[in-house]
Amino acid sequence: MLSLQSETSARWLSQIDDHLEELLIDHAHCEKKAAGTAMNLIFAYVENEDLCREMVEIVNEELEHFELVLDLLKRRGIRFRRLTPSSYGRKLNDLVRKNEPQRAVDRLLVAGLIEARSCERFDLLSQHVKDSELSEFYGSLFESEARHHSTYVRLAKYFADEATVHQRLEELAAAEAAILAEGDAVVRMHS
Repeated sequence: MLSLQSETSARWLSQIDDHLEELLIDHAHCEKKAAGTAMNLIFAYVENEDLCREMVEIVNEELEHFELVLDLLKRRGIRFRRLTPSSYGRKLNDLVRKNEPQRAVDRLLVAGLIEARSCERFDLLSQHVKDSELSEFYGSLFESEARHHSTYVRLAKYFADEATVHQRLEELAAAEAAILAEGDAVVRMHS
């Protein structure tokens, strides 16, 4: 369903226990970036009305999630602030090919893989964290992240045939798994 080629390691779950505040702040940044990605796709592919309409839905949902995380931070007395991002997103975006329509396919599939990984991590967090508010919160986000993943993969088929999209998704998913296996110096939603 999620097109991922690896599962989150126990290492990540053990790291987050001591860095939950940073993880929440990073989660807010992730929602903001996800909205920005969808908005950028609207600008890049404005001639594709179906894509634009679906991106509007994603932008609105991601901004709603951003606001929910900001509210959660405020209730907990955690100041929203800049964090050094993980290298995950940059490394994935470095794989995007430069020429169209391959660029469109890759941008959509990379966005879809990031949504898939978020979905998997939210499910893990809902089961792992002892805090019932956080557990319920992360459980509530699972469905929309899975839907976003499916939307991005489906939209990639506007730019290439199904077999080509599936093959490229497999390639990018393998690269995504390798990027996560490298780990990161900072504990983030995608580290």
